[in-house]
Amino acid sequence: MAALTSKQKLEIFYWMVLARTFDEGMVSLWKQGRGLGGTFSQRGHEAVSVGSAYALAPEDIIAPMHRDIGAYFLRGLTPRRVFGNLLGKVTGVSGGRDANIHGMGDLSLNIVGYISHIPMSMPITLGVAMSLKLRNEAKVAMTYVGDGGSNAGLWHETLNMAALYKVPYVLIVENNQYAYSTHVSDQMPIENIADRAAGYSMSGTIVDGNDVEAVYAATCEAVDRARQGGGPSLIEAKTMRMLGHAIHDGAEYVPRELLAKWEKKDPIARFQGKLLAEEVADIEELNEIRQRAAVEIEDAIEFAESSPYPDPETVEEGIYAP
Repeated sequence: MAALTSKQKLEIFYWMVLARTFDEGMVSLWKQGRGLGGTFSQRGHEAVSVGSAYALAPEDIIAPMHRDIGAYFLRGLTPRRVFGNLLGKVTGVSGGRDANIHGMGDLSLNIVGYISHIPMSMPITLGVAMSLKLRNEAKVAMTYVGDGGSNAGLWHETLNMAALYKVPYVLIVENNQYAYSTHVSDQMPIENIADRAAGYSMSGTIVDGNDVEAVYAATCEAVDRARQGGGPSLIEAKTMRMLGHAIHDGAEYVPRELLAKWEKKDPIARFQGKLLAEEVADIEELNEIRQRAAVEIEDAIEFAESSPYPDPETVEEGIYAP
């Protein structure tokens, strides 16, 4: 893996800031009663979604989850289309068929839409990886799952099959401490989810999920291994979900001191400090990036709110695949 250039580091910073700004705009909308569907904050996950997605090539296939908006943006879904989807507008990814993050796929961008019931995206991505191997294509399929999903039977079945057939498959486990309101210590008797990889004879790596460069490096290694025929990998990114499961959840069950501890590890503030220390950019340049993201998100909200709802006469269109 080649070292990141200064230009690449600033690109990564931009995608992280765009994801955070989107998140703040989305939460604000819903608190004002201007939202429509469900909304899931990804605050605290920016390093995981951006760092991992940045390691892929455009031709690789990705299946993000509901807290991976940075990956969606990086792969080509615009904030306009995403806000359009959240507001159920015709300009949304699903054309107004879904007012949520669910179903936000676009195969022209090699994005497989998120499937709500975790870990259902895992076997779908496995099928993609198997097809890539059968066609001898030097591409990789990558998907995401949470700590809670790692305790489902399908999680284990998928990894067993991925390892058995040595397919080009990368799994990012976003260990954000809570499966809805259940702490990870109440879900499993082991400390590290990545330790389970040994049971399938595949690579298992633990990475600081709030360090975007560490996530990027670990993902690059896994992607390179998969592309060269080395089979699947599991990467456990340890992070923290800084808000509730969804907008309706105040997360009163999370100890305040735990949130305070992780707030000090904020992935964007941490990366900004590193960029300044390495003199990649000065604070004025970084603030310009933040302003650019703010303008883009403001534009996306205005665009989505002014977009029309779909024509009721089209309700039966797009129900079945052609």
